[in-house]
Amino acid sequence: MNRRVPKESSEPSTLADAGERVLHVGRDRPIRISAGHRLQHHDGKCARPHGHNYEISVTVHGELSAEGWVVDKGDVTDVVDEWDHRFLLEAGDPLVEAFEASGDGDALIVLDAPPTAEVMSVVLERRLEARLPDTVTAVAVEVRETAELCARS
Repeated sequence: MNRRVPKESSEPSTLADAGERVLHVGRDRPIRISAGHRLQHHDGKCARPHGHNYEISVTVHGELSAEGWVVDKGDVTDVVDEWDHRFLLEAGDPLVEAFEASGDGDALIVLDAPPTAEVMSVVLERRLEARLPDTVTAVAVEVRETAELCARS
């Protein structure tokens, strides 16, 4: 027999009393973006410009806001979507100048390191940490480049 707890005793007196919570965005259905890149100093085929249909999942830890959530899902997807249909290059890559000379500089995301899935996960994590509210205590980002390659920060 199930014993029902009175509603008033099962609800925290304030949302701050609810403790830290976890929000998963894209865990079962990843955020999908299409982006190009190249690994300039790679000795294989990844040195050529090419693209992927990336699948990205984000986990956010934090306190509940007055709205009753850890963060607004839209705030997370907005940051990730900034990379959709863009080309990721490392600073100093001659293709940066080529994109800018062709008038497509706005299609670039220029990173301080090679645009690998591992680097992408770290950079996206840092971008999210900078843009999400102070009630967020931790962010983890998983970037799946192919069915065989997945990186998590």
